[in-house]
Parts: sequence; C-alpha cells; structure tokens
Amino acid sequence: MYQAKSSKTPVPVRGFTLIELLVVIAIIAILAAMLLPSLSRAKSKAQGIYCLNNHRQLCLAWKMYLDDNRGTLPFASDIPSDPSKAAAWVTGTLNNNPNNPSNYDPSIDIYHSPLWPYCGKNLAIWRCPSDRSTVDVPGQGTKPRVRSMSMNVFLGGFGGTDGGWKWENNWKLFRKEADFRPMPISKLFVFLDMRPDSVDTGNFSTQMDGYSDLTPNPRLYGFYDLPGFYHAGACGFSFADGHSEIKKWKDSRTMPPLVDNGQVSDHFLSSGNQDVAWLQEHTTRSKY
Repeated sequence: MYQAKSSKTPVPVRGFTLIELLVVIAIIAILAAMLLPSLSRAKSKAQGIYCLNNHRQLCLAWKMYLDDNRGTLPFASDIPSDPSKAAAWVTGTLNNNPNNPSNYDPSIDIYHSPLWPYCGKNLAIWRCPSDRSTVDVPGQGTKPRVRSMSMNVFLGGFGGTDGGWKWENNWKLFRKEADFRPMPISKLFVFLDMRPDSVDTGNFSTQMDGYSDLTPNPRLYGFYDLPGFYHAGACGFSFADGHSEIKKWKDSRTMPPLVDNGQVSDHFLSSGNQDVAWLQEHTTRSKY
C-alpha cells in the first residue's frame, strides 16, 4: 500500500542567542537597580514606624509609673557605686564585654526595672528594630543586645543628683512631674535611641554648655553622649506628652563612624552644631 509523504518541512527551533540573553540580563539588572533603593527606603520607613511604636509603648509605661507614684520620676540612671533597682528606670551598663550578662540577658536588669510591670512583658520595646548589635557569648553563641533606649538624664538624674557633673547648679533636674512647668512637655524628650558604641548606663546626657533662651553661645556646643542614627541619619524620640517622632540629623559630626565591637569617643566639642542646639532645646531649661 502506497503512503504519500508529507510535503511539510520541519520548522527549525530557534533559541536565544548569547547577545540576546545578555541584553535581557542587563535589562533585569537595570530594573533591579532602580527598584532596590525604593525597597530599601520602604524598609527603613517601616522600621521607623516600628521604632516610633516602641517609643510610645515605653513612654506609656513611664507615664503609668508616674501616675502610680504621685508623679515622682524614676531616676534616669543609678549611681554605680550604690545601685538601686527600685529607683532607677534601668540599672546595669552595656558594653562589648561577652562576659557581661547585662548585654544580652534581660533578667539581669530589665526584668527588675520599675517600668517592666507596665511594659506588658514586651522586651522588644526596649530596642530599636534597626539595632543589629550583638555579643558573642562563650558557649552560647551570638545574642542580640537587649537595649538601645536611654532616658534623658535630667529626668531624675543619677539617683536624684547630677552625679558630680555640677550641671545641677545651672539646669533644672526634674524630680517630679510638676517640675516640668513652665517647659512644654511636648518639647521634653524622655527616651531616645542610642548608637551601640555609645550606649552604656541607662541615661543620655545632653551637653548643655552654650544653651540660653535668649543669647545662646554656639561656640560651646558639644556632646557627652551620641544619639543613634539608625533611620537613614535619623533618631527615634519619645516625649513627655506621649508622642514620638523621628529626628533627622543635619550635621555629620553628630554621626561619626561606628566603632565595631568598641566604644566611640563621644565626649567632644562640636561648635555651631545645630543638632546640639535641638537636643538642648528638648532636654531641660535654665534654673534662672
């Protein structure tokens, strides 16, 4: 039996050439490069919102403590030679020593804080979500550090004193909620994020030299401690009226390079630094 052959010829299968593949890969790379900054900004913004929520929650715990204690403020820091877990908002000193459990074990200091009962057992609010600092603990591996939040030192001071710094002679040390007047509580910061190479005890000390309501002297501006800049050169703050905000720093001297596994030199003169002026305006007021 005769079977006719098909007159159709097979169509050759054509693949991508190497040049075409390279062009496609280049286009994908260009699109990714355009998209990644947007994704990075979105992630940074999301972490900033998370940080603001942490600040609000911790400041709310602080306010509830005040309400239960007739407006008496917890100390911003203890006196290391005579620590009092019942009076300082948090005790202990953070550093990069792997043998210091205050760095990684919340049961050492945080669980003893007078604010802890008001925190809903939420350890996360004590740390900025962008803080990636860790400590390598012998036999236990790498652990995150427990805290990046610090309190304005003028809210209670060192165990109710200026700790020998002599600033109490010129600047208001707030011991009770009623002491805030006439300073607007919307301008008085309670907590801020500190950078991992500057945070140590529970307080943040603003250098007040050069501050004046009328005639400031910017030549005297400087730092005792350095604030965080986790959020693309910005820092989270909470205020005595309960609100929180992200402050964008304007002077590069406020943000010297991080020191890995060490402590930055954070006590220095910074003449004319407008970030120092902002911190002073939101820290305390002259006694006179």
